[in-house]
Amino acid sequence: MVLGYIAEKKAAGFVTMVARRGKVAHFGSFGLMNIEPCESMKPDAIFRIYSMSKPITSAAVMMLYEEGHFQLDDPVSKFIPQFKDMKVFVKKTQAGVEVTEAKRQITIRNLLTHTSGLAYGLGKDTEVDVMYQEEKMLKWDETLEEKVARLAKLPLAEEPGSKWRYSISTDVLGYLVEVISGKRFDVFLEERLFGPLEMKDTGFYVPAEKMSRLAGFYETKETGGLGPIADEKYWGRFSKLPKFLSGGGGLVGTTSDYVRFCQMMLHGGELDGVRVLGRKTVELMTMNHLDFKLLSSGPGGGSGFGLGFGVLMDVAKSGSIGSAGAYSWGGAASTGFWIDPREELIGILMTQVLPYTNKFTEEFKVLTYQAIVD
Repeated sequence: MVLGYIAEKKAAGFVTMVARRGKVAHFGSFGLMNIEPCESMKPDAIFRIYSMSKPITSAAVMMLYEEGHFQLDDPVSKFIPQFKDMKVFVKKTQAGVEVTEAKRQITIRNLLTHTSGLAYGLGKDTEVDVMYQEEKMLKWDETLEEKVARLAKLPLAEEPGSKWRYSISTDVLGYLVEVISGKRFDVFLEERLFGPLEMKDTGFYVPAEKMSRLAGFYETKETGGLGPIADEKYWGRFSKLPKFLSGGGGLVGTTSDYVRFCQMMLHGGELDGVRVLGRKTVELMTMNHLDFKLLSSGPGGGSGFGLGFGVLMDVAKSGSIGSAGAYSWGGAASTGFWIDPREELIGILMTQVLPYTNKFTEEFKVLTYQAIVD
């Protein structure tokens, strides 16, 4: 499958891994890590994992939940006062933007489940997304505190809890970790997750001595084939620690590192004798938290959403092979992973190509499941 996409120049290269029942069943590297200069893909290549950062951030938040710092339905304003009196967008008029007072406050559960009413600014789905773009809400030269302060001044796209909308919510969670823990977000992750789980190559930037392992980043050209991402920021922001420690999309890491995070989740919060989450907390994170009215706006047919993960609920309706209860997510550069507790199975696919597609991971899933014979 991957060789076909490489031959068709739809991707430069891949690293794929399958683990089952605690053992690695497949670990392969294919194609090129860089097209120019020509370098073969390395098993320890470092990838921009983008939104695969979100489950990691969610796990960090739930570590603080376990310590009793908050309940899921506590208002975020308890810790970040700027979110206390939010406005909801009504319509755009010649005089400006009409808003109304939010009827309820954003809760921590809303942030974890993308039902906060916040937007992302990745497209132009709503007028609020356009406002995010105008305000450059995803720029990388400001701290989490500075970003959240600006974010709280913009209206919500809808009433909190009324709709599932993929959003900047997870970046707010990163700041929540800073406020509650009193530590910078990257320091907290290193001390509480990456260090204990021995995720040695995961972080918000690539140190100079590891830069030769950063996979090249490509986009499909209108004329066909691949071209390097022209915008320098995609390279520059990963060469040093950025101001914006994006829990929603700022991490880089290796396939081997990410499987350790997945194994911890599959094992109920523990890996190699080190426990970072409780078993019941993992169960809470990986069950659906969207009620019936929100499922229609959720991540996809047959799927719900937990606390940081998409959750497969109805296999037939999803049109995707797997098991009910499997949970997953992907990243903007077409990376993806899934964890299937019923089969004790983990699958990870890493590549670096825009625009995002889940086709690579979905086809990899088919190849993985058809190989199961016991």
